[in-house]
Amino acid sequence: MPGSKSITNRALLLAALAKGTSRLTGALKSDDTARMAEALVAMGVGIAEPDATSFVVTASGRLAAPAAPLFLGNAGTATRFLTAAAALVDGPVVVDGDANMRKRPIRPLVTALARLGVIAEAATGCPPVTVHGTGQISGSRVTIDAGLSSQYVSALLMLAACGAGDIEVALTGDHIGARGYVDLTVAAMETFGAHVVQPSPGLWRVGATGYRAHDMAIEPDASAATYLWAAERITGGAIDLGTPAGAFTQPDAKAHAMISAWPQMPDTIEGSQMQDAIPTLAVIAAFNQTPVRFTGIANLRVKECDRISALSQGLNRIKPGLAVEDGDNLVIRPGHGMIGQTCPAEIDTRDDHRIAMSFALAGLLVGGIDILDPACVAKTYPGYWDDLATLGVGMRFRQTATLSQT
Repeated sequence: MPGSKSITNRALLLAALAKGTSRLTGALKSDDTARMAEALVAMGVGIAEPDATSFVVTASGRLAAPAAPLFLGNAGTATRFLTAAAALVDGPVVVDGDANMRKRPIRPLVTALARLGVIAEAATGCPPVTVHGTGQISGSRVTIDAGLSSQYVSALLMLAACGAGDIEVALTGDHIGARGYVDLTVAAMETFGAHVVQPSPGLWRVGATGYRAHDMAIEPDASAATYLWAAERITGGAIDLGTPAGAFTQPDAKAHAMISAWPQMPDTIEGSQMQDAIPTLAVIAAFNQTPVRFTGIANLRVKECDRISALSQGLNRIKPGLAVEDGDNLVIRPGHGMIGQTCPAEIDTRDDHRIAMSFALAGLLVGGIDILDPACVAKTYPGYWDDLATLGVGMRFRQTATLSQT
């Protein structure tokens, strides 16, 4: 299994903020982590890659002003985290991305940074962001609206340990999507020597410890595991991933219970705490015995693409009426009798790795599924198609860069 993208990008940044050399093993090498590593190198951090799953990070404990804007593609994690970390640079830093990233909100983070004395500008409320770093942050308390993304909270927490004094990070309300990813952040911070306490569900108190270099083993990616858990379930097969489902600390591992229930999945699935697993669950729900309503997934509209729309349209291309968008909920109405049939459908991935990987699962049950732009899986799981091939899945690549899976 590839390493966790979420943990890899957190560990890369924390190692870059620590003085000394840190060795990260079991790490993910993908477009998203490459963007993070390239940006850190541009800010004076030494990063070596001795093998396919390791980074060796050597840092002075300070970030230098890059010579050019940091281009992060559509890597939301890297963009949010580096926008906050840029406050520690003595000089201006421009954080930018591709056309999709320029549609993803960042204003709540920019507003929060101002409360720490950091001047940042994002004219559209989305990247590009210009951060006027002074090499330090001031203030002892910052509030953040995390309704759109838990990554805002994680970005502030990692920055807070580099303050002149203790800093409290508080939610403007108790609502936060994917709270489990904040727990991942705190665990990674503590690995690198930070001290964090949580007096209440919406408040974290971070000590001014800075970070210490540390070696870290990174667990496999739970979001990627959902595709293989689903593949074995819907085909009646068995795959040994090397890590039991219960051993994952990432929140998307909660999806294993829903997948294991197929074809009798529950009639309602609340997805706010396992957002990246929703595409997997939605696609196999189309072959469930009863309808499934997905709630708490409004944030999927501001991911790499509008995933609610992409899932709805893709499923309805397989068979009209399979999916209905009910506000920000997604209702899947199974198409009985489809399994084993040919249902010609071109799936527009919208350059979203999770749309490509999840709809491949439909191709395990019905014929005629064409995945457009299959190379987009490189964002988080470059070896996905190779791994499916080793499991006996037949695939046919066409010169038009369309993958036809039978």
